[in-house]
Amino acid sequence: MMRGLSKFLPAAFLAMALALPAVAQAQQVGQPSPAAVASAKELLTLKNASGMFANAVPSIVERTKNTLLQSNLNYQKDLNEVALVVAKSLAGREKEIGDGMAKIYAGHFTEQELKDLVTFYKSPLGKKLIAQEPKAIEASMGYMNQWAQQFASVVNGEFRAEMRKRGKEI
Repeated sequence: MMRGLSKFLPAAFLAMALALPAVAQAQQVGQPSPAAVASAKELLTLKNASGMFANAVPSIVERTKNTLLQSNLNYQKDLNEVALVVAKSLAGREKEIGDGMAKIYAGHFTEQELKDLVTFYKSPLGKKLIAQEPKAIEASMGYMNQWAQQFASVVNGEFRAEMRKRGKEI
């Protein structure tokens, strides 16, 4: 489901940051059972959620390197070499995101609900949803952007009309 969304990686990180209060809330309510977490992991695997964060480590390493380069241009060669070392030493850490997401899901759904969702996503309709939902979301986002641009023109016209009533042209 999440294939092709890697261009939205910064948005995924924002979403995860916004979800952190949910982690704290789940921890306050109690830890989900290991079976619930396992079902949540299976669900996330079926939904290809790892596509959201598969490149997290190299992306963050690259961003950090570029930030450091801005004030250390004379170390460009070294920072490029160090980036490779750091990326290699931290490879696989993106798994922590998947583990955290599974705990969040397990905190919001019961073990049985997660099992039911897994069953659904393994069904023909669930598989179709996984395949078609990214396309539907992309088309929906395009529609919303187009609508917003058109509606902004309407709003602009309304502002201008109301200002004209006040004797002010803008």
